[in-house]
Formats: sequence, structure tokens, C-alpha cells
Amino acid sequence: MPAFVVDDPSTLHNFAGKEICVSEWHLVTQEQLHQFADATGDHQWIHLDGERAERESPYGVPIAHGFLTLSLIGYFIKEALEIRGVRMAVNYGLNRVRFPAPVRVNAKVRGRFGLVAAKKLPDAVEAIFSVTVECDDAQKPCCVAEWIVRYYF
Repeated sequence: MPAFVVDDPSTLHNFAGKEICVSEWHLVTQEQLHQFADATGDHQWIHLDGERAERESPYGVPIAHGFLTLSLIGYFIKEALEIRGVRMAVNYGLNRVRFPAPVRVNAKVRGRFGLVAAKKLPDAVEAIFSVTVECDDAQKPCCVAEWIVRYYF
């Protein structure tokens, strides 16, 4: 799927109120869960111990850390959206984040992005995206967030 291209960051506001891009599917592996646990120090068994998860977890398998799921939005948007004329993009923060459904190990996830608003700053455009991370094995999204990114030109 080709990236959605915006030729000039100052025109981003033209897409406010619209879904603008959807990423490809990404497989969440047990190796990723272990790497994320090592990077963050969150070694809770529900993410890492398949045998225990099968016995004790309501999900039956290890599930991804919520913050791992959230961290994938940067990967997804880079794959699905190209804004030309930008020298630097900065994650400015989040207004709201929820994890309505778990991401089971070996599930596929993807990001769906809408533009809530964009405003011009002296040397940047601040974009607020609605983000939905979908999971191929869940009826509900596994993450919904409102994400703020500043695009400096």
C-alpha cells in the first residue's frame, strides 16, 4: 500500500476531519515482547511466560505490553504517511490513550490515522491525529489514542 503523501506541511490542515492513512499489517512476535520487556524492565509473566499464560491468563497466550502497542504508532505512521518538506518530526505527546482489547502474541496489528486538526506555528505544523490500532484477531481496537506530532520545516 503506497504512503499517503502531503507535498507541503502547511497544507496538512486541508485533511482535518478525515481518515488519511492506514498502515500495513505488522506481526507481533514473542521475540518483540521479550525485547520490549528488556528495554523497559517490565517482565510481567503475562507478556513472557506462554505456559503460565495458557494456565492462568484469560487470554490463553502471552499478550503485548500496552506501551509496546502504543509505541508502534510511530512505526505505522512512518510507513503510511509521507509529509514532504519536513526536516524533523517530534512526538509532542498524547491527549488520550486506551487499550480496549489485548494484542495476543503472533497477532497482526495495523494503524489507522485520521487528522483531528492541524495548526501552523512559526516554524512548524502541529498535527493532532486520531489513532486506532486494529488487531486481526479482535473485534475491538487494541489501542485508541489522540497523538500530537510537530512537523518542523
